[in-house]
Amino acid sequence: MTIINNNKTDPNKILPMKYLWAREHYKAGVSNNWTPEEISMQKDVEQWKSGRVLSEEERRLILWNLGFFSTAESLTANNLVLAVYNHVTNPEARQYLLRQAYEEAVHTDTFIYCCDTLGLDPDEVYNMYQTIPSIKEKDDFVVDLTRSVLDPAFTTEGTENIQRFLRDLIGFYVIMEGIFFYAGFAMMLALKRQNKMVGIGEQFEFIMRDESIHLAFGCDLINTIKAEFPEVWTSEFRTEVAELIDRAVVLEQKYAYDACPKGLLGLSAEQFAQYVDYIADRRLERLGLPKRFHHENPFPWMSQATDLVKEKNFFETRVTEYQIGATLEWD
Repeated sequence: MTIINNNKTDPNKILPMKYLWAREHYKAGVSNNWTPEEISMQKDVEQWKSGRVLSEEERRLILWNLGFFSTAESLTANNLVLAVYNHVTNPEARQYLLRQAYEEAVHTDTFIYCCDTLGLDPDEVYNMYQTIPSIKEKDDFVVDLTRSVLDPAFTTEGTENIQRFLRDLIGFYVIMEGIFFYAGFAMMLALKRQNKMVGIGEQFEFIMRDESIHLAFGCDLINTIKAEFPEVWTSEFRTEVAELIDRAVVLEQKYAYDACPKGLLGLSAEQFAQYVDYIADRRLERLGLPKRFHHENPFPWMSQATDLVKEKNFFETRVTEYQIGATLEWD
């Protein structure tokens, strides 16, 4: 019994379970359940429209991050539904993928909510993946990794095709969700720490917790396929994966310098770039590959933002720890 290429699997029979990690990720996702409308945006609207609180550079940074994430979430959801779900036949893994697909829909709804609440031009925000070069390069890079897998005739039979599928999983789980999202997360949470656009910052905190679970599931899925089909994890393929992550780091650092060239109060563009290096090494370690960048985490408060799943007490506008969050590993 393997997680892919198993025609004997009955997708309607979820018990008994073989991959208990998939069930744990599903339960962790449920524990982090949220919707964007639960988060007040009144102060954000006041700050956005006042013209006094935010600098022009900060306003541009916010728009760029909304623009990148609004289309990146759609790219991820389409890949999940059209490719990953089709080829992962194990029922408990599929249960998690359905949960993730729901969360991607919530994230997409979050950016609709932000655009509507702030009165932004949707054409400007949703076309940034075409009009902003450093955003376009990131999206194009990930899309290019998945062209063959999204072919309706693609199968995961044979070593070469399993490697293509792994490349797809690494592209979306490790590179898109595990690297490309994190400079943007750090920028938006840095603004929140300055009491700027706190509502959007809280939305990004919840998204980041979801993405951390997505990443954990994706790495477990990748590592399970590696263990069940060890012939695919050749030295040549490991080198290719490391080079893909190198390229991803370059693109994300370029985006960090473009989106935040002057830094934020007390935070420089160089620190955002170092954070990308730190995150990339964490991703490499999860795949069983050696570190390549060897930077310390310049933003330890980012780990604090994701160390525990939090349940928001919206009536008291404060955050309280959720009871099972300590079982999760973030970053």
